Amino acid sequence: MKLRHLTACLAIALLSSGCSKDAETPSATPAPIDRNVSPITGLKQGSPPDNPVYLVKIENTGGGEPQFGLHQADMVVEEFVEFDVTRLAAFFYSELPTKVGHVRSTRTTDVGLAKPVDAVIVASGGDDEPLEAVDDAGIPIFTYDRNDPGWSKDPAKVAPYHVLWNLKTLNETAKKTTPTRSYFEFGDGPAAGDVTKKVTSAKIAFAPATITGWKYNGSTWERSPERSAPGENFKADTVIMVLGRVKDAGYGAQGGAFVPEIVLDGSGPAVILSGGTATEATWHKQGKAGTMSFTSKKTGKKIGLKPGRVYLHAAPNDAEVTY
Repeated sequence: MKLRHLTACLAIALLSSGCSKDAETPSATPAPIDRNVSPITGLKQGSPPDNPVYLVKIENTGGGEPQFGLHQADMVVEEFVEFDVTRLAAFFYSELPTKVGHVRSTRTTDVGLAKPVDAVIVASGGDDEPLEAVDDAGIPIFTYDRNDPGWSKDPAKVAPYHVLWNLKTLNETAKKTTPTRSYFEFGDGPAAGDVTKKVTSAKIAFAPATITGWKYNGSTWERSPERSAPGENFKADTVIMVLGRVKDAGYGAQGGAFVPEIVLDGSGPAVILSGGTATEATWHKQGKAGTMSFTSKKTGKKIGLKPGRVYLHAAPNDAEVTY
């Protein structure tokens, strides 16, 4: 099935109050989070870790392989960048790897990704515009360009694919903060009536040559192509494809190439892979710091994500999702 009708339905919804008469409106102000529950995974954590959430930018092309440390991430976001490729924003909270990378530069999209849980950004650097956007948003950022604590060079790599980071070293000097909001609204996952169909595989095409595939192994979802070091792949309990409006980030890449910013504010089409099912939905997020929630396309009811580790695709509206 291709994600085409869902996009059309959303467009109608924005004009005429929704594809379902019973669609529920997400609350503007989510309830305060339980400090004994992870704001990223929804899993019990005993007490908040003695560290902030770290959002680490990681190369997601063959030039950056292998990816290190993803198996310790609580969540991974795949975001669209210039030249029709993607980059990862890996969130670390419950565990801090001593070797994560290969670390790349920040983008303006990262502001909306980091704000919900007050994440600290770790990057190799960035152009003036994204660095200013991060600073204006009040988001702490640590970079290789500034010689911040914890970086090292991979002797097997050449620039710009050579930067690694030890988050435990960085955490010795970083300011400790605790998130005050949950990244998602959690619950029991899609109900039987919300599910579009049972599936064991899916894929999303950000561009013709940039496609991420998924296969369900009976317990978690496995990524293809898998770029992680052996034994360090991220095991996703839930995979979410959210499609958002693209705007000009306001600066050019090499040769003046267009740099996209995915706007995750408002609402848009989504597909949720949970267990062996695919559920078409609408995502909702009020402001860059808002908690993301979902409503079922089929029933119009709220879907609380089942607690676990999430891989989120932040893709442009014209990305093609098939399953």
